[in-house]
Amino acid sequence: MFPLRVPIFAVLVSLTVGQYDDYDYQPASQYGPSSANCAQECECPINFPTAMYCDSRNLKFVPIVPSGIKYLYLQNNLIEEIKAGVFDNVTAELRWLVLDHNQITNDKVAKGTIDKLTGLHKILFSFNKLTEAVIPPSKSLEELKMMNNQLSKFPAGSLAGMQNLTSVHLQNNELTSKALNGVFKGLNKLVAIDLTNNKLKKLPSGMSSSLEIFYGDHNDISSIAAGDLKELPKLAYLRLAYNQMTDAGIPAGVFNVTSLIELDLSYNKLQSIPEINEQLEHLYLQVNEINKFNLENICKFSGPLNYSRLKHLRLDGNNITHADLPHDSSNCLRQASDIIFD
Repeated sequence: MFPLRVPIFAVLVSLTVGQYDDYDYQPASQYGPSSANCAQECECPINFPTAMYCDSRNLKFVPIVPSGIKYLYLQNNLIEEIKAGVFDNVTAELRWLVLDHNQITNDKVAKGTIDKLTGLHKILFSFNKLTEAVIPPSKSLEELKMMNNQLSKFPAGSLAGMQNLTSVHLQNNELTSKALNGVFKGLNKLVAIDLTNNKLKKLPSGMSSSLEIFYGDHNDISSIAAGDLKELPKLAYLRLAYNQMTDAGIPAGVFNVTSLIELDLSYNKLQSIPEINEQLEHLYLQVNEINKFNLENICKFSGPLNYSRLKHLRLDGNNITHADLPHDSSNCLRQASDIIFD
């Protein structure tokens, strides 16, 4: 594993491990008896009195949340609606709201519920039936997860001013580039966006200059605009596998940026190796239509101080073999420990 700064590593873990690992969750029974200040359908452990555990109880509604509750767990139920008034006691103090794996639709989210939660740090609203993102008005929001819904709309300006937001997870929805244009603009702490398996045809415009991770696998992206990555000077991890990208859709030098550590363009329609920067460490190009090893796109020239930092290069599933590797590639690729052709 190559060295990572701690904040990026933490976000990468949250993008790759099971989605419940970030709940800091333990069954309520491990905390002992329940507090009296609790909805009768749930448990509020005396040793953790600010948490209310209502998960996995076949609930069809959100119970009224008593004052003092900061962490509310409602995942794995049969909840179809959120009725007005259920959060009235905790509009400013609720920090975590977990609603994953329910059956909630937009028309069943009453006004005066989530739109009154001004203190939320996390909202986890995945595996429901939402068609439009439901965004709380909290300037303290740090993490937004609405994966595996049916989202096709994202309210314009709904994230404006959320200067603590660090990660947005919207994979497995029906979002288009147009629906997301400008949504992430000006979010100065935003580090990671995951839009895997949506309906993007290009990168959303106006993404924050603080962005370090963008995952856009399994979309319909066919091209990258010449200035897209110049607006993202900290971008280190870019994944665009399983798209429709061709050589014609990649302007010269678009990926030649010093910040990139990992670039995944596998399962596209490329016929040549794109121009990259010598600082790139991981390049994934497997299952394209590449028929030539373009060494000049990896190293403009080689010398004692001029060489590629590539450690891993995948070219399997293309029209190229190890025999196509240029004879003078060893100096350029001196740090590569893994070059895969088949």
